[in-house]
Amino acid sequence: MPAGDLQRGRCEAAVVVSGLDPSAARALATAAARGGVSVADLSPEAARAQYLDGHAADQLPLEPVAQVEDAIHDGIRLRIWRGAGAPERDAPALLYMHGGGWVIGTIETHEWICRAIANRAGAVVVAPDYRLAPEAPFPAGLEDCLRALRHIHSEAASYGIDPARIAVGGDSAGGNLAASLALMSRDGEAPGISAQILFYPNTDQDQASETFGSHGEGFGLTAREMAWFRDHYLGEGTRRSDPRAAPLKATTLAGTAPAVIVLAGQDVLFSEGLAYARRLEVECGVSLRIWAGQIHGFVSKSAMIPEAVEAIEWSCARWTTRG
Repeated sequence: MPAGDLQRGRCEAAVVVSGLDPSAARALATAAARGGVSVADLSPEAARAQYLDGHAADQLPLEPVAQVEDAIHDGIRLRIWRGAGAPERDAPALLYMHGGGWVIGTIETHEWICRAIANRAGAVVVAPDYRLAPEAPFPAGLEDCLRALRHIHSEAASYGIDPARIAVGGDSAGGNLAASLALMSRDGEAPGISAQILFYPNTDQDQASETFGSHGEGFGLTAREMAWFRDHYLGEGTRRSDPRAAPLKATTLAGTAPAVIVLAGQDVLFSEGLAYARRLEVECGVSLRIWAGQIHGFVSKSAMIPEAVEAIEWSCARWTTRG
């Protein structure tokens, strides 16, 4: 499994010359054989139904955890998983935002990831069912995630959470939301967090990076689909340069919580994710690992892509080592 890091300074070159991992190629072939319709050709409602119907076939069976709890706070549905081995008091915690381009996805489509993290980190993982676009465009979903973060921070004792060890995380659009919360935390607009865990995050809304040209078609998530997601979430205008929607546009990243980042080399979002990681490395600190032969969303495809488990195990080890 090829991987890169910032210290070597070879990440981008390694990805350019490498091809798809066999597991990624099989996953793409399986998706093509299923004959699903691109979300860019569907209504949001149809895209959600298609994703919900098909996600389970891509994932390993749900892992048992020590405890599962559902809650409602301020109109937001939350699901809380206490991992095996997590202490009953003062456990580390992760607020995890699911991916899906701010338009599709649910707590259920990402439950495998949340349970796997809870078990491997010995932590409490909380997922908010934030509002989706276009019915609730930016910044509605981000505001929901902020309310969820404030809630678990203020009610940390009742959840058996250490308020000093609450991290935020997510994949793709969820990584975008997590990175935005980290900046808001830095600026005093959100409670303090200890870390941010980002799987192939969206960080820029210009959609003009190198891999939008080189990987915009044929690698799963396409450039056309990303435009569909963005336009539903943001619409037109200056929102595309708002750092809450495009963390890469922030004037400085200094002072944000330490980051753990997983990138997929064969991903339309790779270049903007790498650019964000490079800035974090200079401005505040990052642990980065690149799965050079992998595609966008590979952590959600654990039944077909064993590297999904590797990425979660590596991320949890880096997070817990950082404290």
